[in-house]
Amino acid sequence: MNDPNCIFCNIAKGLIPAKKLHDDEDLMAFHDIRPQAPVHFLLVPKAHIVSLYEATAEHQAVFGKMLTMTGRLAREAGASDGFRTIINNGRVGHQEVYHVHMHVLGGPEPLGPMLLRK
Repeated sequence: MNDPNCIFCNIAKGLIPAKKLHDDEDLMAFHDIRPQAPVHFLLVPKAHIVSLYEATAEHQAVFGKMLTMTGRLAREAGASDGFRTIINNGRVGHQEVYHVHMHVLGGPEPLGPMLLRK
């Protein structure tokens, strides 16, 4: 269920420090170490799920919990007038840590376009 080589699994176990916003038996939320917006935190299930390709019906509850907590956590972190959620998946999706996680970004000013068009 956990990968000893996974940074997020090690944060969940308390082996690596993180500035946490939320921590319960299913998931945790903590500030990104390289924020891309004034508000930038991650929501991460504690179960080691490599990517959305591996998600199954057994993960439905934790993913639902992630989404329903996002608004409250974003508001508490300072994103009171909107925010963006991003889940990068796989190589082409620029997933850097192979443990499902959702970025939540926001702040007082608009974030700009979601993707730069070519």
